[in-house]
Amino acid sequence: MAVAAPVDGSVPNNNNNVNNTLFSRYLHTLKQTPHRLKKRVLATWTPEQESNEVRQRSGADMMRKLQWYDLVALGIGGMLGVGVFVTTGLVAHSKSGPAVFISYIIAGISALLSSLCYAEFSIHVPVAGGAFSYLRVTFGEFVGYFAGANILMEYVLSNAAVGRSFTEYISYTFGVEDPNSWRVEAVGLIKGYNMLDFPAVALILLLTLCLCHSTKESSLVNLLMTVFHVIFFGFIIAAGFYNGSASNLVKPSGLAPFGVKGVFDGAAIVYFSYLGYDSVSTMAEEITNPSKLLPVGIIGSVMSVSVLYCLMALSLCFMVPYNEIMENASFAIAFQKIGWKWAGNIVGAGASLGIVASLLVAMLGQARYLCVMGRSGLVPAWLAKVHPSTGTPLNATLFLGFCTAAIALFTDLKIVIELISIGTLVVFYLVANALIYRRYVIVSKNPPWKVLAFLFLISTTSLGFSVSWKHNQQNLLCILFIAMTLGITTLYSYIVPRLRQPSELWGVPFMPWPPAISIFLNVFLMTTLKKLSYLRFGIWTCLITIFYVMYGVHSTYLAEEVKIKENTDDRQLAEPKHIKNNGPSKV
Repeated sequence: MAVAAPVDGSVPNNNNNVNNTLFSRYLHTLKQTPHRLKKRVLATWTPEQESNEVRQRSGADMMRKLQWYDLVALGIGGMLGVGVFVTTGLVAHSKSGPAVFISYIIAGISALLSSLCYAEFSIHVPVAGGAFSYLRVTFGEFVGYFAGANILMEYVLSNAAVGRSFTEYISYTFGVEDPNSWRVEAVGLIKGYNMLDFPAVALILLLTLCLCHSTKESSLVNLLMTVFHVIFFGFIIAAGFYNGSASNLVKPSGLAPFGVKGVFDGAAIVYFSYLGYDSVSTMAEEITNPSKLLPVGIIGSVMSVSVLYCLMALSLCFMVPYNEIMENASFAIAFQKIGWKWAGNIVGAGASLGIVASLLVAMLGQARYLCVMGRSGLVPAWLAKVHPSTGTPLNATLFLGFCTAAIALFTDLKIVIELISIGTLVVFYLVANALIYRRYVIVSKNPPWKVLAFLFLISTTSLGFSVSWKHNQQNLLCILFIAMTLGITTLYSYIVPRLRQPSELWGVPFMPWPPAISIFLNVFLMTTLKKLSYLRFGIWTCLITIFYVMYGVHSTYLAEEVKIKENTDDRQLAEPKHIKNNGPSKV
């Protein structure tokens, strides 16, 4: 139908009319926010819906080609990055002394407990969403979104920072000591953002193109790099023990010169060398047999890395006394002290290779998180598409690759490191809570209030212990809070019944102890972070909450609630009239 021209003869501005209409519709949508929040915040999916109905929104399926050795290599590659080279010297010199290997054991136990929780969830919810999907099917849409947004933030920022550290270590490989020698200073930008890192950008973009092509081929590349990296670790360990002396473990002030507190404080720092194993869980849709292979990949990689880290820390303390270990480039300088200057170049080369493998695995994981969030409607659905020929989440990979490269061009490592740490620990804490809730409420059908009360008490006693420890009240108060934690968990395990897992499915043993201890350790590690990290985390939480309220909840409401209503109406219209006369149909 033709549109009448205005009386004054002017041409109507159709663009303005369309914009005004869209804006008015959006304002009308915002008025419904309270109702939609009520509907969607606690909305959950079943594991079957996540694995079938939701997964189909990506169009093509991801290709199932990965085997157990691919998963173990991906887990090891994701963890054997720059962390051990950055944290070991710092902790040995000023926190734990020669007992730094004990700090790694404590951190490894914490990582193993968290990995057990991930392993069980990955069997029952075998989709690429990792912690996002696990929490969405347990605690509802908003908690899942909160975890997914934090994991994505951790991935993008840490990948950008690690990409910049690649430039530093590759310069050490060629004997250049100035870490900024391969960067370009931009006049006019503030400090921390003024050193442009083009090698880091080139590396990230190259890995992005590799990941777009094929997951299996990317996994093979990672497998080769991981094998060489493990050999490199073996060289450092063997050289350290060969040239060192066991007497350095007790000189000059004993095995733990800073006391028990120093050992545990050191564990909080070296724990972040273990981050990366959760990437394995995001490969669930690309594994030939996820229910059997995922636990092997997740747990096997954590245990392998724990052994390597402990031996690395011991070899460093064998070479030189703890008070002579340098906080920066500790392994390279230790080799110089024993007369092996050429080995410093090998350390730089090996660390560079580890960074590439770590980046590859982390970028695999981040794209799959975003892909599954796109399926749910929390971010634009364009990001959920899987390319039919490559079987990879192409759009999500490209989008996050360019975001990571843009941040890596400007941002210094120190600016984002603590924001990364707290976001990851919060997600691990939530996953441990979710596993207990799932086992005792969703599976065993206990009243939710009993389980929620237990989770609240465990978190409270864990926080009490952590605050007491931080303020040097290690005696009576710490013992009291530990006794309360043990007593509450013991009482809960006897009072609240739990159904056993089906024999064909693997589950975390000795419930609820492993996730309860994981909750305790994650709370403890979070309290070791500085106040500034909590401020930054609070700002990030506000930003993602605003995005959810302004976009996410409305998108998922239209995708789920309206769609369900339309399907119900269609079914009722399609039914014969004589059926409708017998009463309302049950849908």
